[in-house]
Amino acid sequence: MNKQMLIRRLRTSSWLLATLPLVALSAATCSADSPWDRAAELLQQIQAPEFPDRTFNITDHAAKTGGDSRAAIQEAIQACHDAGGGRVVVPTGEWRVDGPLHLLSNVDLHLERGATLRFSNDPNDYLPLVLTRFEGTELMNFSPPIYAFEQENIALTGEGVIDGQADDDSWWEWKGNGTKDGNDLIEMADQGVPVAERRFGKGRKMRVNFVQPYRCKHVLIEGITVNRSPMWCLNPVLCEDVVVRGVRVESHGPNNDGCNPESCNRVLIEECFFNTGDDCIAIKSGRNADGRRLATPSQNIIVRNCTMRDGHGGVVLGSEMSGGIENVYVEHCQMDSPNLERAIRLKSNSRRGGYLRNLYVRDIEVGEVSDAVLRINLRYFNEEGEFFPQVSDVLLERVTSKKSKHPLYLMGLPESPIQGVVLRDCDFRGAAKASLVQDVAEVKLERVNIGE
Repeated sequence: MNKQMLIRRLRTSSWLLATLPLVALSAATCSADSPWDRAAELLQQIQAPEFPDRTFNITDHAAKTGGDSRAAIQEAIQACHDAGGGRVVVPTGEWRVDGPLHLLSNVDLHLERGATLRFSNDPNDYLPLVLTRFEGTELMNFSPPIYAFEQENIALTGEGVIDGQADDDSWWEWKGNGTKDGNDLIEMADQGVPVAERRFGKGRKMRVNFVQPYRCKHVLIEGITVNRSPMWCLNPVLCEDVVVRGVRVESHGPNNDGCNPESCNRVLIEECFFNTGDDCIAIKSGRNADGRRLATPSQNIIVRNCTMRDGHGGVVLGSEMSGGIENVYVEHCQMDSPNLERAIRLKSNSRRGGYLRNLYVRDIEVGEVSDAVLRINLRYFNEEGEFFPQVSDVLLERVTSKKSKHPLYLMGLPESPIQGVVLRDCDFRGAAKASLVQDVAEVKLERVNIGE
């Protein structure tokens, strides 16, 4: 089959492929302006926070093991901030925290090795309400356990553990019960109800995300371990210059995504380990009308040297991507588990809309995934509307896999076919079924092997 026949069949029909043919790339495809050169420039632009050499130990503010230390830790954060910044140290030991900690500018909350912050799993401890997001829609809700609003130069670092103590008898039981409340929120957003009037919290069942800097600049999350999150684990929203480094996420509850940057600019996620109950990394930009209202994309994001075990996807874009996603670079990651469903995934639909452009992936080793190595689905949940998502300029280089259900699962829309998917020097082995390609304008392959 020649190149023209391949493209015509992709545009007009659903095509199950046992073996994808090789299609030579034109010289124009191989631009001298490499996307990875742009990634290197981006890396130099991301500005992590810096802190004065001052230390504030929480024990100097009456924190004691065996009791609630929330007030003492918050007092230490305030003192550090008032002094011009520095490090608030949580020493070795188990520290009970019956409510939220709100980070302030120029403060690094540092957990020493052997330190554990155990947060209350009683939602009423997280009042009063704060401005937050639930699955991409703004509202007033319970505070996330670790939260910051419009702060600069903040960090959560160290070798300690944050434990949300969520379980099937506390936060996680709200997954099904919160559906009505979630639908009420979406309806409010669709009707243009002001955010200040979208008041949830007590009497409602809307879970919170664990660590959420909101409208912050220069954010560092480094070294910590995250256990038992109420919902999404690490969720910077509307932030600039975010570094997530060396974090270990071990949280298998419902919707326990590992790291979800939402509507953020200049993000680096590196050297992290994810073993999660949902997507390992999920890049988002708001949902439906609310995402279009804010119109703030997630952009200029680098993911590198990470390990993904269990999860719905390794690196995922969407499904709350109504504000758009662009310029995402993923490299040198290992993804391997019978409980990892996909390696690279994009999900949206014509109700959520949005765009993805410029996704570049290279040097990814996939041991086993239970579904597809690359999955793009623009019919997610079969929701329909008038906002057709647009996908263009997706490049995979040197991606290898040993076992999967499908090598590729590419499902576009007749009104908005997927554009510009390129695979180069990839090796997909051990696929149980053929690839599925439907409503895709063009796939280009160079030195791609699909075999045993």
